[in-house]
Amino acid sequence: MSHYMERLHAAIRAKGNPVVVGLDPRFEQLPPDVLLATGRVGPDHAARVAAAFEQFCFRIIDVVAPLVPAVKPQAAFFEEWGPAGCQALARVIHRARQAGLLVICDAKRGDIGTTAEAYARGYLAGSDGSAAAWGADALTVNPYLGRDTLEPFVRVATERGAAIYVLVRTSNPGAGTFQDLRADGQPLYRHVAGVVEELAQATRGDQLFGAVGAVVGATYPQELADLRRAMPHAHLLIPGYGSQGGAAADVASAFTAEGWGAVVNSSRGIIFAWERKEYAGRFGPAAWEQAVEAATREMIEDLARHTPAGKLMV
Repeated sequence: MSHYMERLHAAIRAKGNPVVVGLDPRFEQLPPDVLLATGRVGPDHAARVAAAFEQFCFRIIDVVAPLVPAVKPQAAFFEEWGPAGCQALARVIHRARQAGLLVICDAKRGDIGTTAEAYARGYLAGSDGSAAAWGADALTVNPYLGRDTLEPFVRVATERGAAIYVLVRTSNPGAGTFQDLRADGQPLYRHVAGVVEELAQATRGDQLFGAVGAVVGATYPQELADLRRAMPHAHLLIPGYGSQGGAAADVASAFTAEGWGAVVNSSRGIIFAWERKEYAGRFGPAAWEQAVEAATREMIEDLARHTPAGKLMV
């Protein structure tokens, strides 16, 4: 069994960048050729949507696997379509792992006791993709119920060489409604960060970063810099780049001087790149996979120019 950070660092080193491509399929935005190819899947609309999502994500995986270290499927977009969607999610995770990608399942689970342990055992496969039904390397976790929300996830993650990313400072505009509430002179998200750092320290072994990381949005760059200092042993998963408004310069403080310490996610800006005005004229719907590749390469280059991640490029 290998530590999650060993596998992630090896993948980042091999690809020369810390980009994560988010797999957030939306039926109304799928390319025409995907819809055409799956239009004959029985009378069940949910089955047709699930088949379209599966084909769309498979093709994205084929494009990005040579370029980036990881993908992040968003479970909700699959779960919306019931059993067929859930089966598609499982197959997408399996396909990504077969392609050599690490998989961070964005499901934001959170509960206590045996329920939390069941979530963890269902999602976190770690180094052995067959160890869990969903087969993910890592999982996003909601800590709202308290520290005992996290402990079962941490236990399973360390047993299996997996990891969790705890929601600390999220990228949405309303994040401050709860996260900014103050206790003992600090906002709530700083208290969560303190627990995350303790757990990261306890699970890092001989790695710089532990099996417990943090989700910190690119849309709050000052808080990101502060949280990097507060959690020196927590690996960061950074959403909010691109379509949500975060820029490469906003995430520079997340990295060590050598370019380690974080992965940066982009979802819509990559998987639906053919709809963006800068790509629509060059590619269009018939060449949507070329647009995905171009947008991925553009993000890699953007992070290399404006963050210490440029030192990772081979």
